[in-house]
Amino acid sequence: MQIAGLTKTTLLDFPGHVAATIFLKGCNFRCSFCHNRSLVIPDTNPDITISQNEILSFLKKRSSILEGVCITGGEPTINPELPDFIFKIKSLGYKVKLDTNGTNPQMLQQLAKQKLIDYCAMDIKNSPQKYELTANTACFDLTAIKESVSFLLNFKNTPDFDYEFRTTLTKELHSEEDISQIAEWISGAAAYYLQSYEENDQVIQKGFHAPDEEALNKYLEICRPYIPNTHIRGKYY
Repeated sequence: MQIAGLTKTTLLDFPGHVAATIFLKGCNFRCSFCHNRSLVIPDTNPDITISQNEILSFLKKRSSILEGVCITGGEPTINPELPDFIFKIKSLGYKVKLDTNGTNPQMLQQLAKQKLIDYCAMDIKNSPQKYELTANTACFDLTAIKESVSFLLNFKNTPDFDYEFRTTLTKELHSEEDISQIAEWISGAAAYYLQSYEENDQVIQKGFHAPDEEALNKYLEICRPYIPNTHIRGKYY
């Protein structure tokens, strides 16, 4: 498991908590609009690594200031060592949020059922028929994604666990029909966030654009009958 970055303090990444964010390298998707190229593409910035001991030492020192830790990527669940790493973080008294694309439902279920994560943010890349195009991964099987969605929608094992679904939106890849299909798919979700695409120098492929404010508000209108707790993050909000 390669730890490629650490944000020492954030008020944004873990809702309701002052947190640190840990960035893990590697991903099984190649979403063209991804803004973390150095974490996703193999051999990009290969020398940037932080040891687990460095992270744990930092968290131990900051335990009186920080409340939570967000683990993101890349895709954290491609790492078999992740549960053990999170156990060590939890042992320091932290709440843990996991960002995931949902491709490892077995690990997601393990982490949730063993109370190793307190919050999960799962990306919904697009409507089912456009998933392969959006994830930029050939011969993609949606079975694992559907299993993760179903698990989060139905998991009631602990009142302390919460989750959200979220979609990063581009003009080029997402339409009203796509948003309608996503909303039907995750109907009844605890929360859904529509995130407006923002370009930076780490984008894998440039040329994408954020939907305008009118389109975002239309998407919000489409989603709220299915998921009342739908909100917009990003460019205009």
